[in-house]
Amino acid sequence: MIHQTAIIDPKAELASDIEVGAYTVINANVSIESGTKIGPHVVISGPTQIGKNNSIYQFASVGGDPQDKKFYGENTKLVIGDNNLIREYVSINRGTGDGGGTTQIGNDNWIMAYVHIAHDCIVGNHTIFSNAASLAGHVIIGDYAILSGFTLVSQFVRIGSYSFSTMGSAINRDVPPYVLVSGNMAKPKGINTEGLKRAQFSSEAISKVKKAYRILYKGGNSLEDSIKEIESLAKEEKALKEFAEFLKTTEKNIIR
Repeated sequence: MIHQTAIIDPKAELASDIEVGAYTVINANVSIESGTKIGPHVVISGPTQIGKNNSIYQFASVGGDPQDKKFYGENTKLVIGDNNLIREYVSINRGTGDGGGTTQIGNDNWIMAYVHIAHDCIVGNHTIFSNAASLAGHVIIGDYAILSGFTLVSQFVRIGSYSFSTMGSAINRDVPPYVLVSGNMAKPKGINTEGLKRAQFSSEAISKVKKAYRILYKGGNSLEDSIKEIESLAKEEKALKEFAEFLKTTEKNIIR
């Protein structure tokens, strides 16, 4: 299951059934769990933990040092969950000492070619990163978010669950859950209606999300007043609880 040309450090911990392709390098302090397949010419550095049933394609660079001048070799790590697809030329960096220490990828994510995920990012579950989407450091991505090709996300930005960015979007502020954004710099263009339908949100829930969007972006009220009105709506629709909580806890201004 391990190609004879692969270089595996004795301090790496590999499940007995994983596959490792030709000329792949797996360094010390890397652990890889059952069912994971590593293609040829991959480099995995540690400390990195990789869960079960992941597929990592050729020329990916996983667990490398963070691209941050404030990094001086601290003992930081990358943690990847289960059932992720990581395609060609993807780069995922470990965390930094002053940024929490960990870059984290959840489960069931689809990470396409040339994607870059920088230090201290936290990616949830069931996300899609299309080709060449890139995250700067300290970005948080919610579950089921979709970043179209060449989307760029600035540092310390949060992207809410079920949100959607169109191709080439440049995002420098927080994107609330369910919102569709587009442009450089990105602006809100409505809600991710198609994504919510695919996720089997009820027509009533989608209608309430649209109403919350109109309150936030079309009502002409302050953010504080909009939050109060959306919190009132959230008493009737649980999908809006996450929306309201996101607005209350945003550290960067939301995209408007």
